[in-house]
Amino acid sequence: MIQNPILRGFHPDPSIIRVGEDYYVATSTFEWWPGVRLHHSKDLVHWELIEYPLNRTSQLSLSGVGPSQGVWAPCLTYHEGTFYLLYTVVTAFYCNMYDTNNYLVTAKDIYGPWSEPVPLNNFGFDPSLFHDGDGRKYVVSMATDHRVPKKYKGRLVLQEYDPVSRKMVGPVRDIYQADKIFLEGPHIFKRNGWYYLFAADTGTGELHGQSILRARSVWGPYTMYQADFMRRDSENEAWSILTSRHRRDIPLQKAGHCDLVETPEGEWYAVHLCGRPLDRGNPADAARFPGSRRYPLGRETAIQKMRWTEDGWLVLDCGGTAPQEYVPGPKEAKAWKAEAEKGFRDDFHDPALSLEYQSLRVPMTERHISLRERPGFLRMFGRSGLASRFSQSLIAVRLTEFDMEIGTKLEFEPEVFKQMAGLVVLYDTDNYFYLHVSHDEDCGKCITLLKAENKKYEYLTGYLPIPPGIPVELRAVSKNFFFTFSYRLEGGAWQEIAAGLDGSFLSDEACEEGWFTGAMAGICCQDLTGAGKYADFDWFEVKTL
Repeated sequence: MIQNPILRGFHPDPSIIRVGEDYYVATSTFEWWPGVRLHHSKDLVHWELIEYPLNRTSQLSLSGVGPSQGVWAPCLTYHEGTFYLLYTVVTAFYCNMYDTNNYLVTAKDIYGPWSEPVPLNNFGFDPSLFHDGDGRKYVVSMATDHRVPKKYKGRLVLQEYDPVSRKMVGPVRDIYQADKIFLEGPHIFKRNGWYYLFAADTGTGELHGQSILRARSVWGPYTMYQADFMRRDSENEAWSILTSRHRRDIPLQKAGHCDLVETPEGEWYAVHLCGRPLDRGNPADAARFPGSRRYPLGRETAIQKMRWTEDGWLVLDCGGTAPQEYVPGPKEAKAWKAEAEKGFRDDFHDPALSLEYQSLRVPMTERHISLRERPGFLRMFGRSGLASRFSQSLIAVRLTEFDMEIGTKLEFEPEVFKQMAGLVVLYDTDNYFYLHVSHDEDCGKCITLLKAENKKYEYLTGYLPIPPGIPVELRAVSKNFFFTFSYRLEGGAWQEIAAGLDGSFLSDEACEEGWFTGAMAGICCQDLTGAGKYADFDWFEVKTL
């Protein structure tokens, strides 16, 4: 059996392919660097993270982009020996006129190197590439509309792509228009003479779902599948073959944004995003998403077994429309890896950073970090502050469960209050807990805890003096996303400094600007004097409790 989510924590918008016996899933990374997470499996049960395809600044520039902007909804395909990856780089979103820049990169090997980007049309986001049987290729995407009011609530456009000239060619045509039903994340498949348009519907929150339409021509007209087992409570809802919107009691919510794969034995599976809600949510008078449940782990990737009906429509193999937490794996697949460890630890002995880490917007160059200056340690040079969208020295990994322990050990000798280093649990540049070592004019070297919630800043402890020249361990323990923070000096006992802090504000629903990523935990260093004061980190660990 496969247990969902298969990619836990912040892994939204999955796209899947199979090449021989190997499966690959691509997921969105937004403002986190490098761009696009790729995971590999041979059995759809066990997954390993592999090299990021967008790992050069010539391919991707995220400096200055806002929270939850950046790389959206990758589409991974494979055709005649070449891997194709389409993606959007969003540089303006919380405004009237969106900037949605769509690109294509290719590679002969999934591990790279991947090509320099080819620009596509920028009508909207979520571009997807379809390889037709006659050799022609098409790009389908949703289309944004800045007009007030919008002419259509939902709109999908199609244009041909010429792989020889590496350009979009021919007319751009609408293949879907709707006054009430919104579709995005489209993919086109062909089966038994039908072109199937597989698209996410009804937003990406708790009303999310997945629809399927079909036509005899790639240009349409497309007809949406409607069946008695589908439930609709309003005209604004799509006819969804997969959705959690009517089942608040099940563990996998927000189900939608699917992609399809067929096993060598002819079984069909759909990967989709989902979310696991906390037991608390927004207040009824919240400015955004009032009363909504909170999902601090972000949108995750799950998988469902599918089947085709006799009349040629795709449905859940288990029946109904609700996603299942446990799904039968492929019948002929053999387990190829042991169960993944419940957590992550890095003692900084390797010459390069683990793939699990991502940084905010920019790569960690020698200006930010070094693994060579002091073997067995990560040296991190203080750069911009935690609100910076340009040059932070910060690396982080995804939180994957509600109960986790996060820790690090560092050596740091700050000289002024503008120099800081420590442990951070964050959603974006406006929302975090920061347990750190700094310096105060009155007490000298000290530890303190800073909280930022939608640009409201407060210190949750005083400045707690600690002696110079002694390594310090920092710890954050989450129980149902209530956090307890502690520290200890080398050889000493743990000193608890704050307990029971509600961390649910580190979620899509509670943050006022970003709302597409998830909670991360990491280490960072700032020097607001510009001197680049460094901290040496001995180890970093995140483990499931």
